[in-house]
Amino acid sequence: MNHTVQQLLLAALVVLPLLGSAAALLPAPPGLRGRGPDQAVLRHGVTVTGVVLAAAIALAAGFDHDHPARMQAQTDIGWIPALDIRIHLGVDGVSLPLLVLTALLTFLSALYAYFNRPSGPSPKAFVALLLLLESGTLASFAVLDLMLFFLAFEMVLIPMYFLINRWGSGERERAAWRFILYTLLGSVVMLLGLLLVGLGGGTFDMVALATDKGAGLSHTTQLIAALAIIVGLAVKAPMWPLHSWLPDAHTAAPTVGSVLLAGVLLKMGTYGLVRIVLPMTPGAAHTYAPYLAAFAVVGIIYGSLACLALARTGARGDLKRLIAYSSVGHMGFVLLGIATLTPTGVNGALFANIAHGLITGLLFFLVGALKDRSGTTDLDQLAGTSGAALYGRAPRLGGLLAFGAVASLGLPGLAGFWGEMLAMFGAFDPADGLSRPAYLTYMAFAGLGTLLTAAYMLIVVRRVCMGDHPIEPRIGTEPERPALADVHGHEFAAWSPLVALTVLAGLWPAALLGLTDPAVQQLLAGGNR
Repeated sequence: MNHTVQQLLLAALVVLPLLGSAAALLPAPPGLRGRGPDQAVLRHGVTVTGVVLAAAIALAAGFDHDHPARMQAQTDIGWIPALDIRIHLGVDGVSLPLLVLTALLTFLSALYAYFNRPSGPSPKAFVALLLLLESGTLASFAVLDLMLFFLAFEMVLIPMYFLINRWGSGERERAAWRFILYTLLGSVVMLLGLLLVGLGGGTFDMVALATDKGAGLSHTTQLIAALAIIVGLAVKAPMWPLHSWLPDAHTAAPTVGSVLLAGVLLKMGTYGLVRIVLPMTPGAAHTYAPYLAAFAVVGIIYGSLACLALARTGARGDLKRLIAYSSVGHMGFVLLGIATLTPTGVNGALFANIAHGLITGLLFFLVGALKDRSGTTDLDQLAGTSGAALYGRAPRLGGLLAFGAVASLGLPGLAGFWGEMLAMFGAFDPADGLSRPAYLTYMAFAGLGTLLTAAYMLIVVRRVCMGDHPIEPRIGTEPERPALADVHGHEFAAWSPLVALTVLAGLWPAALLGLTDPAVQQLLAGGNR
């Protein structure tokens, strides 16, 4: 593809949602209102996110797959000369899958919201915030200037805060405040680290800094800067013990908010570790890697045990909260892969990022649909005394929930398997200078985490999908529950791409690993030219 066309497509990914966000606040033209202005603005959200997804697919199709380590579609324009801050955009094999994933999940969220209008204030504000969130997330994966990365990183916080606070449920105000306070405090710390790296390296250009491998930074400066950046990114990742905002945010958020929070926003933290910390502060990364791996493994075990506690009968566990805690465990595998400092581990982390976005996005869609039908996500209320019998009451919905559960537990042949396996392979043979006995211990605990994940996911499937479903109530039995509507056409349209991609990534992992591996090799070796 022509370089200019690539530049325009990448710029469009960032700018179009921003323009669409502003346009959503304007009155709809009379001829486009349809059944009313609310329908018109929701349709506007679907249209804009659909165009952005088409641009992302076109960019991926035109990407030079023979040279995924080379930064492509670059735009480099001066913005603030006094601080040497530039509008520098580009895409390589690390960022391209995340750009496509973000565009896909946002489009599917807009499509779902069009048919399932979120309860809350005016849809105008909802669509405007959704598009602003998409613009900031895409910019985070596309910018190549440290200050622009920070601005894009911050840009997503306010829209997500309002999506939780105004369109959420339950203790939404408390959850929204915890989300914004944790992430803002983490960002302030991260900014100090980014400034140290940029000023010490003589530039804020991420490509140049990665190529220099921290040559302009003393070891002490690297240690201080990397620690600050890791703390800021770890809050968003989320890494134990900085994860406590996540379950509340997911439980309170609307369905669309949960999908984007789990499927996209969490990836910004791990992406920053791979793009910034590993190549720009390699000495500090080597120092902190064992500690990062230890926290990752604790997160894997902790998240799994929390899910087991929520899944047991009588615990009154919330299904959305359970999936949120499962994200703590799954993202622990991503952090473990990064902490091995090996191409195998980092590739596994990037693969697990994409797999988690697809699978957990699907699970939150399904739980949102289940809540719309039954009015609750409380596992005890859903299951009753004999199980919810979702297979009998809504077989397609039950089948999809079972599919998402077995994909999440890492069944071979589905996307969730490869990332976790490669992360553990990386721990089996970590980078030179790292303690192999320590990493073998981490690998063993991570393996235990996979067993615990299988345990709680199978419990959820048994309780929600199986159970007695009598045609006529019998004496001494639980009364028959009312029938549930099965999967609607618009839901099938929103969920089927996630199912298909989960299967495709599981059966053909080389499609993704072929993109990331050359870029990871070059980042670990010294930059990305």
